[in-house]
Parts: sequence; C-alpha cells; structure tokens
Amino acid sequence: MYSWMWSKLPGQWPVKLIITLIIAVAVFFLLMEVVFPWVSSMMPYNEVAV
Repeated sequence: MYSWMWSKLPGQWPVKLIITLIIAVAVFFLLMEVVFPWVSSMMPYNEVAV
C-alpha cells in the first residue's frame, strides 16, 4: 500500500517526503480534533458513578 502511495505522489523523493509528512500531520490533526473526541463521547467511562 505504501509503495503504491509513494509511486502516485509527484516529484522526486525529497518532494514526495515533504508531501508525505504534510499528509501524515493532516491525518494526525484530523484524528485529534474530530475523530477521537467523537469516539470519546461514546465511551462508557464517561458515565462513572461512585
């Protein structure tokens, strides 16, 4: 899968590396800002009764 993605990116390897890093950072922030808070609100540990 990664070799397929690497071959589809434009440019030489330094440009591909920069594009890959930008994509990885974008996915990281998408997960941290959207996906994880949504999943966290659905987890049962938010309803603790002691």
